Amino acid sequence: MDPMMIGLLGFLLFFLFIAMRMPIAYAMLITGIFGIGFINAPNVAFKVVATELYGTFSSYSLSVIPLFTWMGFLAFYSGIGGRLFTFAYKAIGHLPGGLAIAAQATSAIFGAISGSSIATSATIGSIAIPEMRKHGYDVSLATASVAAGGILGVLIPPSTIFIVYGVITENSIGSLFISGIIPGILLTLMYIGVIYFITRRNPDLAPLAEKATWKERMEAFKHGGLLEVVIVFVVSLGGLFVGWFTPTEAGAVGAAGVLVITVVTKQLSWAALKSSLYDTLNTIAMIMFLIAGANVFGRFIAITRLPFELGTWIEGLPLPPFVVMSLILLIYVIMGFVMDALALILLTVPIFYPTVVNTLGYDPIWFGVIIVLVAGAGVITPPVGINVYVIKGIAPDVPLEKIFKGIWPFLYAIIALIVLLMVVPEVATFLPNLLIK
Repeated sequence: MDPMMIGLLGFLLFFLFIAMRMPIAYAMLITGIFGIGFINAPNVAFKVVATELYGTFSSYSLSVIPLFTWMGFLAFYSGIGGRLFTFAYKAIGHLPGGLAIAAQATSAIFGAISGSSIATSATIGSIAIPEMRKHGYDVSLATASVAAGGILGVLIPPSTIFIVYGVITENSIGSLFISGIIPGILLTLMYIGVIYFITRRNPDLAPLAEKATWKERMEAFKHGGLLEVVIVFVVSLGGLFVGWFTPTEAGAVGAAGVLVITVVTKQLSWAALKSSLYDTLNTIAMIMFLIAGANVFGRFIAITRLPFELGTWIEGLPLPPFVVMSLILLIYVIMGFVMDALALILLTVPIFYPTVVNTLGYDPIWFGVIIVLVAGAGVITPPVGINVYVIKGIAPDVPLEKIFKGIWPFLYAIIALIVLLMVVPEVATFLPNLLIK
């Protein structure tokens, strides 16, 4: 049988496993084993599995993931997110949609130490949603704004998705981190603009909160955790950007920084420390198995030559690169409806990356930012929409359809940013080109 036909059948088998509710990591792993075994031989498939499993779990490059992940969980369990929201609430809570705007600002700042969309939504949501509901905010706006704000956790560095993308494409993680700064700030401002516009248009959605005094604001700033975030961000990521640390060393410095700060200031209990370690281990096991399964599946797809044939076919299309890239993004958006963001990236990047970079000539760092945005759109759209389900867990009495209904204005903001990046790629590439030679 033709290898390309085997590859297409492999995709059908993979989606069949997904429909049977098999974990995505196992679906990719088993499909890869069957495919490689069918094309070559079973013993070859088992050797590939052994090599990829060992290579993934012993990879120095991937050791950066548990370090930044632990840093995020330390920040979560120490209550830094809560204190950040308190300060933002005191500073701008009196504006139209002020509490929802404060949630976006807090998500952006917390994302600078979290690196996780789910952790950002869970942390800020558990604090912001009760406050917004107490002040009479529309539940659709309150829940959707926090679910969408979680995306800032993977766009603003550090970002688990940027790390995984950098490892599988062999691009500089430092450059990817820097490339997310300007788009992250822009998306934050777009979210704030969306909230301000819809609440000015319909004030009943977000009644004005009481204006805090300057004394209350200064007290909130003093105890808000902003100084800790700045210290961790500057020392860890600043050291990475200027070349003092490797990505792994930057993760170690960041995790150690948060640990020392929270212990010295007595913000982290022994039980919270154990919980942060436990959740980090759970998360890393999931990510590592996903990467290992994707690597085996990727080896199978490479043997079938599907990525190379796809590149050749696209190169022969009588269409400009901009149109072809738009079609690829449409495929990502559609697949994002039914797949987890990390799994989507691990599955599709090995297929589309050679086409986008080598055939169409787009910048690989720019493509990384685009990937984060389209994957981010997937975590707030039905039926998967993992961030929405996280928020549903925080506000169980709010119907899912109400949360998804409120998502649309924020989804439009993401689409607008993607279009801007398509038209002006320098939005993502300017800082990396300026700072990293």
